Amino acid sequence: MASAFQVQPIDATFGAVVTGARLATIDDATLLDLHATWLEYALLVFPGQNLRREEQIAFAKRFGPLEIEMAVISNVKADGSLRVEADSDDVVKILKGNMGWHADSTYMPLQAKGAVFSAEVVPRSEGQTGWADMRAAYDALDAATKGSVGTLSAYHSLHYSQSKLGHVAKKGSEYHGYGLHDGPVPLRPLVKTHPETGRKSLLIGRHAHAIPGMEFDDSERFLEELTTFACQAPRTYHHQWTPGDTVIWDNRCLLHRAMPWDMAEARVMVHSRIAGDPVSEAALA
Repeated sequence: MASAFQVQPIDATFGAVVTGARLATIDDATLLDLHATWLEYALLVFPGQNLRREEQIAFAKRFGPLEIEMAVISNVKADGSLRVEADSDDVVKILKGNMGWHADSTYMPLQAKGAVFSAEVVPRSEGQTGWADMRAAYDALDAATKGSVGTLSAYHSLHYSQSKLGHVAKKGSEYHGYGLHDGPVPLRPLVKTHPETGRKSLLIGRHAHAIPGMEFDDSERFLEELTTFACQAPRTYHHQWTPGDTVIWDNRCLLHRAMPWDMAEARVMVHSRIAGDPVSEAALA
């Protein structure tokens, strides 16, 4: 039977553009096909969905319970004025931090399963979102490196990654709390096995640090070199947003990042985060 939607693979090791499906009203049978397509490609791009926020939440919930129903990631303040780079407040520092390659919630007890992300307002240029395929990155490692990374773990901390940018959230800030605390953080293996596909991928990114058994500087250098190797063509894709676009990505095997833009222009993105399974996404410690 023909599929209810069309799939056009992206020119990378992952990802596809999907047309012919209306996410707000998708039926169960079509969703089952879409879920299988998501597992295959890890990133699905849906142009022109123009989802209302409540529709995005409802669609994201069909992939599992949500860790975050709705987060607006934006440089637009509540009064409509713009945060600019020179402000250097907590929000700007988080926006800047998001420009480093990472997977969501690896610094939490449960790593996120995935995310649904939509564009409401985009700048005239720049401000793309990039993803990197950690399945293909693992596959591309030589045998010796595969053997090495398969025995290693790293700690993950938002406090650590943000502090590298000079960001230490103050009490009372909307960004003060778990994740930005300076305390015990999760330990996760550098190689992750996907719970649904069985494929191995690298679990690295800006939150990863302090590999046990390795000197700190050696750990920093090793993780930086591994990320640089992993996050290059043909394993990367950067999406140029059009208002109304929606994507869903598999956080269990992709890294992502925001790209810089001129903060004199508004950028409003809406994020719904799908919670990780307590069995497969829990940290080692």
